[in-house]
This record gives sequence, C-alpha cells and structure tokens, in this order.
Amino acid sequence: MKTLFRSSLLAALALTAVNSAVAATESAASYAAEFSHIYQIKAGVLNVGYVDIGPRDGQAVILLHGWPYDIQSYVSVAPELAAKGYRVIVPYLRGYGSTRFLSDQTPRNGQPSAMASDVVALMDALNIKQAVFGGFDWGARTADIVAALWPERVKALVSVSGYLISSQEAGRKPLPPQAELQWWYQFYFATERGRQGYANNTHDFARLIWQQASPGWKFSDAMFNQSAKALDNPDQTAITISNYRWRLGLEKGEQKYDAYEKKLAALPVISVPTITIEGDNNGAPHPAPQAYRAKFSGKYEHRTFTGNIGHNPPAEAPQDFVKAVVDAASL
Repeated sequence: MKTLFRSSLLAALALTAVNSAVAATESAASYAAEFSHIYQIKAGVLNVGYVDIGPRDGQAVILLHGWPYDIQSYVSVAPELAAKGYRVIVPYLRGYGSTRFLSDQTPRNGQPSAMASDVVALMDALNIKQAVFGGFDWGARTADIVAALWPERVKALVSVSGYLISSQEAGRKPLPPQAELQWWYQFYFATERGRQGYANNTHDFARLIWQQASPGWKFSDAMFNQSAKALDNPDQTAITISNYRWRLGLEKGEQKYDAYEKKLAALPVISVPTITIEGDNNGAPHPAPQAYRAKFSGKYEHRTFTGNIGHNPPAEAPQDFVKAVVDAASL
C-alpha cells in the first residue's frame, strides 16, 4: 500500500513538473509575440522606443544592446525572463530604431555618459527606481556607467566583457599593433571618408562587424535583416561617428556631461553585485577577465560562455544569458 502511494505521489509530482514546464514554455511564447510591440515614451532629450514585457509588478530588468546591433539581440532572452516573472525592458539606444531626439537642436552626441543618462531618464519616465541591468558592447559600457554613477538604481549587473568604462585620456594612448588592428573601424570613422562610407553602406558595414566580432556565429540573413532595420534611424551615422571620435578625443562632447566624465576618468570601482561574461570566440576588441576583476568590489562571478560564442552572447547563447541575469539578481 505504501509503495502504491509513493508511486502515485511521484507520478503526481512528475506531472506537476511537466505541467509547470509546459506553462512556462507557453508563457515565454506569449511574451515572444509581445516582443514585436514597441512602446514610445518621452525621456530626457529623447522619445525612446522600447519593448516592455512581463508582469508590471515584477523585478525590472533592463537589457541594453550594442553597435551595430539592436534590441533583436534579446528576442530569445527577454521572453524567457518575462516568463520567470521579471518585467523586461529593452530600449533602442539613441540613434537606433524608433528612438528619436525631441529637438532638432540637440547635439547628436554619442559619448558614453550621454547614453547612460538616457537610460536613467527612461527609468525615471517609467517610474522604475531600481533594475537588474544586462548589456553587451555599447550596452555593457552603458550599464557599467549607470552602475558606477548611479549605483542605487542598479540591483545587479550582467556585463559582457566586464569593465568597459574608459576616458578620452585613455583613448589617446596607443596600443600594441595587433590591438590597434582590431580597432580599424575606429580610425576609419575618424576620417570624413569613413563617415561617408558608413553612411552609404551601413547595412554592409554592420554585417561585416557581426562576422568579425562573432566568427563562429552562423546567423541567418533573416535575423540580420530584421536587426539591421534599426540602423535606418536618421541619427545612426551621426551617433556612431560621434561615439568613436569622442573616444579618440576628436570630439569634446557636451559640457553638461563634464562632471560625469570627470568621475569616469578616475575609473571608479563598481560596487553592485555583478556577473561578467566573455564568449570563448569573441573576435571584437575586449579586455581579459583578470584585467578588470579588481574593478568590481561587490559580490562577483565571471563566466566564460563556451561553444564558439562571440561578441553577442544574448543572441548566441540566450539560455546561458538568461541564467546569468537570474543568478545576478539573487547574488
């Protein structure tokens, strides 16, 4: 009799687990359908386009894309997080997708602290006091800056390639030849020829960067074309050129961000709980994990994603990225 009861109990528990898994899958599928809905909100100097899925009372997660990518990098990650109960917000950065400047008079400035300020303004507009942040490339740098300058707004951080805060002074220092070679496009953008070349061939340029930054990633034409639509933003060229020229000290940026840049130039330590990530086949310029470990003073883990993973881990290894966000939130 006890054996029969035990068998029945185990069967019931197994069935419950299966039903829960099915429900989670169905929920993720539902949120995946919602990912195509873009909201718009005025925040700071921008009208920001963003995805907002998951329970509105769930822990907020803000996911930030890089260049030359867009929110589609999180098309698999965001629904999975939403199905786990998180409110997931994925904004287009300035110069991407449906995000637009409110005024024609606002400088099309791509300096990193300006982008971080955009995210804080978005949080204010959405009445979000604190969020878990995740990002790669420009998105990781932006998330790092928010964590350094506004730590009270960041519950936890997931940062691909770790600590990416820098300064114009650091950007002026020459690197070893092999490292300089990896930054070829930064020097190209420093020229008028480069600006025109990028403006005339934006999609082809983006495809080349995707291939170089993630040499093992076999992305489809459909995936690329869906993402590349975001690069048709009228400010894309200006923001991209500004960002890379600012790093080399060829642009001054805006005075209203000077106080932030002064703090960032000291390369401040990030105190929030953090998981840093690196792909085992990242073809883009990136620091070694041991080079930035000391820049994180809170609870910390580093994870290397294996399996030929390149520069865009949320798209290339979405399940691992989801786990990193969930784990970071509970550090």
